[in-house]
Amino acid sequence: MRKIRHYENLHIPLWLLKDTCWMLQWKILGMTMIIPTLSVAVIITYKSWKDKDDEFWVNLAICFWISANSYWMICEFMKHEEIKDYAGFPFVAGMLCVAYFYIKRLLINKQNKEIF
Repeated sequence: MRKIRHYENLHIPLWLLKDTCWMLQWKILGMTMIIPTLSVAVIITYKSWKDKDDEFWVNLAICFWISANSYWMICEFMKHEEIKDYAGFPFVAGMLCVAYFYIKRLLINKQNKEIF
């Protein structure tokens, strides 16, 4: 978990920089920031899966979120807003990942209360 925290602390400023570039319409830097932002998200997700971390599903949802967010940004930058709605697919995939995480956690907590 400690190794993941290092990547999370790196990931947050990358994500903020990417979205700030989007807001300011800095197209080249914004699209360039997709690569490090998504790469660090994938590394965090991989490490949480490898370490059997319970938050793997949340980290996977973040990967989907950044992918959808990046696709939407590119659509706006390239003046293809008519197809930005396809970003909904990875957004929904991310929501399903988070739902699975919380349903699993609720079921585990419910089982633990019944045992004790």
